[in-house]
Amino acid sequence: MDQLNITEAGSTTLSEPDRYAVVGNPVAHSKSPLIHHAFAQQCAQNIQYERRLAPLDGFKSAIADLIEHGYKGVNITVPFKLEAFALATTLSDRARAAGAVNTLIFNGGEIYGDNTDGAGLVRDIEHNLRVAIAGKRILLIGAGGAAEGVLQPLLAATPAVLVISNRSVDKAINMAKKAATASSAALDVRACAFAELDGQTFDIVINATSTGLSDSELPLPATIFANASLAYDMMYGRETAFMAFARSHGAQVSDGFGMLVEQAAEAFYLWRGVRPETQAVMQALRQLSAA
Repeated sequence: MDQLNITEAGSTTLSEPDRYAVVGNPVAHSKSPLIHHAFAQQCAQNIQYERRLAPLDGFKSAIADLIEHGYKGVNITVPFKLEAFALATTLSDRARAAGAVNTLIFNGGEIYGDNTDGAGLVRDIEHNLRVAIAGKRILLIGAGGAAEGVLQPLLAATPAVLVISNRSVDKAINMAKKAATASSAALDVRACAFAELDGQTFDIVINATSTGLSDSELPLPATIFANASLAYDMMYGRETAFMAFARSHGAQVSDGFGMLVEQAAEAFYLWRGVRPETQAVMQALRQLSAA
């Protein structure tokens, strides 16, 4: 597709569109309506997609209201991914492994929960950035929900070793143990404190912490970046301290914008049964942001 009209307008066809939404608090900043309407235009899908602000203490009732009004599904953003996990009547394997849900599908009385974050990250790294994960040494920084959400898809891409590092090393150890127990394959998953990273090098370093929100720096040794390494921050829309640090030590750097679009494409595929091409959408969104 040569050109996309990126807007938040819904379908203009005469038939009633299928309705979807992104639910969060806050949610006004979400680019999901732009992304999904671009996907719908590209794939000739008749949908309406909007933002829905749910009260912090009213997620369950907000979802019930959407179901009552005929919505087909929703994306879930902070802080409701754990509540969405608990609300789902059926879970995908990757949602169960992550312990969190970012995509719901409504089908009669059933609520199907999935997690597309990890699939979006892996596809962005391998397809868009053209960096193979198989056989590589990976460092995953953080042991919270964002890290949990991408761990199993990263391991499914068969890295040589995956090290989880976190300020609270106990959380990283528990996460590594759970990952090894959940898989039938022989996986080299380890955990360590930041101080133990000195002397180790990695081909791919992924920041799954929220430090980018506050511009705080992580106590990482500069030696973690191997030659031609990729430093990936799951935050998007700004140059984080982690990205600046990695760039200054020779790493290829990327933010999580591609992951945002790719995880949305995976959700769109779950809902509509057609997989959109993401490159044109990413290019159009970047041009819109720069305007």
